[in-house]
Amino acid sequence: MHDVPTRTGDTSSGAVSSGSSGAVAGEREPLSAGLKQRHLTMLGLGGVIGAGLFVGSGAGIAVAGPGIVLSYLIAGALAMLVMRMLGEMSAAMPASGAFSVHAERALGRWAGFSVGWLYWFLLVVVLAVEATGAAQIAHGWVPAVPQWGWVLLFMVVFTVANLSAVKNFGEFEFWFATLKVTAIVLFLGLSVLAVFGVLPDTEPAGLSNLTGHGGLLPHGWGGVVSGVLAVVFAFGGLEVVTIAAAESDDPARAVGRAVRSAVWRILFFYVGSMVVIVTLLPWSSMEPGKSPYVAVLDSIGVPGAGQIMNIVVFVALLSALNANLYGSSRMVFSLAERGEAPRALLTVSGGGVPRRAVLASVAFGFVSVLLNLEWPDSVFLYMLNAVGAVLLFVWGLIAVSQLRLRPRIEREAPGKLALRMWAFPYLTWAALAAMGAVLVLMLTDDTARPQLLWSAGATGAVLLVAGLRELRERRAGR
Repeated sequence: MHDVPTRTGDTSSGAVSSGSSGAVAGEREPLSAGLKQRHLTMLGLGGVIGAGLFVGSGAGIAVAGPGIVLSYLIAGALAMLVMRMLGEMSAAMPASGAFSVHAERALGRWAGFSVGWLYWFLLVVVLAVEATGAAQIAHGWVPAVPQWGWVLLFMVVFTVANLSAVKNFGEFEFWFATLKVTAIVLFLGLSVLAVFGVLPDTEPAGLSNLTGHGGLLPHGWGGVVSGVLAVVFAFGGLEVVTIAAAESDDPARAVGRAVRSAVWRILFFYVGSMVVIVTLLPWSSMEPGKSPYVAVLDSIGVPGAGQIMNIVVFVALLSALNANLYGSSRMVFSLAERGEAPRALLTVSGGGVPRRAVLASVAFGFVSVLLNLEWPDSVFLYMLNAVGAVLLFVWGLIAVSQLRLRPRIEREAPGKLALRMWAFPYLTWAALAAMGAVLVLMLTDDTARPQLLWSAGATGAVLLVAGLRELRERRAGR
């Protein structure tokens, strides 16, 4: 193992300042380049296909009815715009800190510090939810092993995987994502056959479930808006592909291809699933907390549908756990590289793995899991609420950073723009306006308001720390 020198005040990929100079990365990071294009492509596809889709989509259908299709279109369009912006910047300036590095270059050290630490906190808290959820499923299969035993096993296995060569992480995610994508493709294929009455003992579904039970919009446009609030955060996770791109052989090309392929296919999977679900079953039969996928498979006579989806959700949770541990370790490593986290985290293995950053992230992950197991409705609930709306803050800074950096890149290195944001700057401003609208809607929604307020408090605390650090450094003459 060896220590990587830190250049305090620089970014992770070359000399950088918040001014105009150094907008484009100049040197490569000391991390491994073990990820292949197929790893990044499947990471992009699998990163957001998880329990939020397989189980959580039932809550969205319950509030929006068939209008959930529009809710997913709106939320998916917003996620697609954000990923296009992030892909543009990451292709021009690949770095393990991704949007944290971009925010620092565009707005200053306070922005990179804030978004980096908030995203790290988000990942390690959500990691606890995923570990606990997977352990609950495994405990149901093997009751002799206590739930905490399964959590310990999962955490140890994925810590070891992340401490070894990065290609091991890539292989884990490749096969996890392949299973999830295969499950959705098979589900869509069977469902389409059922819609047209091709399967044995089925008749064409027709439009009765879309036009009956209150029609396409049984709760009006208010239901569609509520559906957006219920599903928009399910698109979180796509960001990890731009973090991982820094550890590929050709980061600029790899991230561009991964972003292009992922966003369209994911939108197809999400929207396509919702279309066949609300066509085959009355929306009023959906129950929050129960998988609409299981309900559809049961209705068309697939034996063992519940257990099949249990396996898929189990894999989805482990996949998300693995990806979040990876993403959190690279984010905190990037923060350390820029002098925003302890220098001790810069130690990397001979194979280019930031082992101390991995251990620091998993250590807090273990703490989060313990809090979730012991106090799920008190201490951990507050932590979960504190990160609930952080994704919107991250997305907002991605958009603002892209507005600032795009003209700078065009001026200094136009050839670096291998991937371009559509209709710049108009769609970037439209995305920012949509995020603002979601925040306002959360403030007016009784169930979403506590999450927003707690997240605003956590964001404000980190911004205060960032401001105090910058003020202290200015007084010290740095």
